[in-house]
Amino acid sequence: MTPAVLDSPAGGALSLIFATLPALLRLTCGLVGAVVAVSVRTPPVRVELLLPAVAVLTAWSVWYAARALRGGVTPLLVAGDVALTTATCLLIPHLVAPEVLPGEGSWIAVLASTTVINTQVTAPARWSVPAALVVTAAYAVGAHGAGNPREATAHAATLLVQTGCTAVMSTVMRRRIGRADRAFAAHQRLVGEALAARTARESERRQNRDLHDTVLGTLTMVGLGAIPGPSAALRRRCAADLRTLAALADARAVPADGPVPLDERLRSVRDRLPELPLDTDLTPCAVPPAVAEAMAASVYAALSNVVRHAPGAAAALRLTPYGGGVVVEVVDDGPGFDPAAVPPHRYGLRESVRGRMTAVGGSVRIDSAPGAGTRIRLEWPGVG
Repeated sequence: MTPAVLDSPAGGALSLIFATLPALLRLTCGLVGAVVAVSVRTPPVRVELLLPAVAVLTAWSVWYAARALRGGVTPLLVAGDVALTTATCLLIPHLVAPEVLPGEGSWIAVLASTTVINTQVTAPARWSVPAALVVTAAYAVGAHGAGNPREATAHAATLLVQTGCTAVMSTVMRRRIGRADRAFAAHQRLVGEALAARTARESERRQNRDLHDTVLGTLTMVGLGAIPGPSAALRRRCAADLRTLAALADARAVPADGPVPLDERLRSVRDRLPELPLDTDLTPCAVPPAVAEAMAASVYAALSNVVRHAPGAAAALRLTPYGGGVVVEVVDDGPGFDPAAVPPHRYGLRESVRGRMTAVGGSVRIDSAPGAGTRIRLEWPGVG
């Protein structure tokens, strides 16, 4: 599909219809008219004029249809069609036998009707209506010249009605189609703006999660006394935070290609928290890079919460393939908490865990109660 059709789907579809139908109508009427024209050659029909005229009109019908189907109906095609039809109508006394002229059923009457209809649907009204009037006048003059004023009046009236009805229909359709395309363009613009705003919000949320899980998390632990300072552990943690932020920036600049081992990512998370007693059981498996990043960061946030809020507690980290996806569990024997009582402004579990997993199509289940420890289950169901 061309860009014009994609940008204006309704207008593109209308243009396709208004090129295909006139092409088929011109070709069909041209071929049938040629057969009818040469079948009745009684005087005063002049065969030396009839045969060349039929040959020219037949060739024109084929060329018109081919050009219209390939590139649409151009002003050149419209002008040529009107000119040839006008000339043919003026030659009615020499091309149509008197016995077939009445009743608006002659091949030239059909030719004239085809031309005025095609002109209305393929050209603007300011040009198509005057062109149709020229064809109508030429037919009236030709029929009068053939000695049949009744036919001249009757078919001229028919051509005027065909012109008016087709012109009105085409104008209404073009206006409605134009409104539809403008509404489509406005919708596309709003969708683009909404997508840009959502992307900006998601980028801001990712930055907030990264800061929460690194620098802010370290400062919180220092403030709570979880890490006595100055200490070697604090220096190692600060260095790890810097490396994590740098790695996150690099990962977004050059995303990984293909699945990555999730168990290795989780071991690197364990190594960043040497002060936490952690039992690990990590079954080797690979997941898409975004999923590995989200799960590793969520595990780090969960384990950091253990360090901050349950100092001295033991924790366990397990990774298990499940169907086409994976399950990661973080369990600790700390004091626990009531998940329903967490204030809405607290960022940790809401964004650092749930927000990350939701962004990659995963889910989170948190089981905890005061005095009963905490179990956080991260699940990614896999692709498809």
